[in-house]
Amino acid sequence: MAAKKRPARTGGKATAKSAPKSAPYSEGKWAEAFAPRAAGERRYWLAKSEPETFSFDDLLSAKDRTTCWDGVRNTAARNFLRDGMKLGDQVFFYHSMAQPSGVVGICEVVREGYPDASAFDRKSAYFDPDSVPETPMWYMVDVRAVRALPRLVSLAEIKAEKKLAKMALVRVSRLSVVPVTSAEWDLVIRMAERP
Repeated sequence: MAAKKRPARTGGKATAKSAPKSAPYSEGKWAEAFAPRAAGERRYWLAKSEPETFSFDDLLSAKDRTTCWDGVRNTAARNFLRDGMKLGDQVFFYHSMAQPSGVVGICEVVREGYPDASAFDRKSAYFDPDSVPETPMWYMVDVRAVRALPRLVSLAEIKAEKKLAKMALVRVSRLSVVPVTSAEWDLVIRMAERP
């Protein structure tokens, strides 16, 4: 693991880093996730959490069934949180590193992207000395539980479904937050309703 870079020092004072920028979204491989929206358009996402760390049951038990989705430390996933997710968007809650891993519930974005405070907390496992409140590097959203799915839809089932072969979860499995198309969303819901 490479050592983290510290802010450059000038005249004994640290200079603040500039806020992270992204290539124009219209040119990237995720352009569709950031395309302008029609009035009232809802988009769909998938967010992963290890159930030992924070499960869907934990979200259901949280105050107002709501939590912040913090600790994301990948720039593509950060961009989805910061610039992609909007109020009312629906999110699949995915249990990762589980037996089996899979989609277990649905939540809704109730607060759009804002700086991830865990990056500023020296006691946090997600502390990042390069992220400061004036120019935050990392972002989070707040999500509220909508409902558990009738049954878990496993990663194996998703991979076996030919119509989901292009799903971001399958193609880019390392990302903890990914977009989901409306067709993919509807199909996973139907799969969860099968006996």
